[in-house]
Amino acid sequence: MNLTLKVWRQKDTNSKGKIEVYPVKDISPDMSFLEMLDVLNEQLLESGVDPIAFDHDCREGICGMCNLFINGRPHGPQNATTTCQLHMRKFKDGDTIFVEPFRAKAFPVVKDLVVDRSAFDNIIQAGGYVSVSTGNARDANEILIPKEIADPAMDAASCIGCGACVAACKNASAMLFVSAKVSQLALLPQGKPERQKRVEAMVAQMDNEGFGACTNTGACEAECPKEISITNIARMNREYFSAKLSSNNT
Repeated sequence: MNLTLKVWRQKDTNSKGKIEVYPVKDISPDMSFLEMLDVLNEQLLESGVDPIAFDHDCREGICGMCNLFINGRPHGPQNATTTCQLHMRKFKDGDTIFVEPFRAKAFPVVKDLVVDRSAFDNIIQAGGYVSVSTGNARDANEILIPKEIADPAMDAASCIGCGACVAACKNASAMLFVSAKVSQLALLPQGKPERQKRVEAMVAQMDNEGFGACTNTGACEAECPKEISITNIARMNREYFSAKLSSNNT
């Protein structure tokens, strides 16, 4: 496959970026998108040009690092797929492909396609954990949790924090990410003692980081590589309102 890549290049956070055009040739359709970028970077290095900076780690759809905006969609054209699991067979010979970083005030560009997503880390540090004593580790089946509770908790826990929901939202909202982290703990016995404190702290930190409000369009759910449901947002809102009512009554 021969392709034309139009890639966002930006020296650092404070520099002005622009689109650069790069032709790539003899790309195997069995390559992943990141492997194709590796090939391009080898060509750039051989010609004395700085390689394109992009985030990656596990390349197995687990870590959430490969946050690229490809042809106007987070992670590219294939649903429920991270960039590292997107293969070049999804494109056609001769295609022009636009590659950009995720765009959000809370995700400033570090360099080229790399953005700083530490805002997500700050939200987790605000309350996305269990700090109360839950005793020693137990066997998996010792704490009986009904399937109708275990299933949505596990689904919410599958969030990898990639930021696709933020990139897809026209307001750059982090509601899907935060609601998934709130839900996975609020549903389980170990997380219930701190559920009110947790949701208030995480929502407050989300607002402090500069994320926008939920648009209710469902774009976040549609672009999430792990298909996190927006029902988690409704659950988080209920948790938040309940916490606020309790706080006001005490």
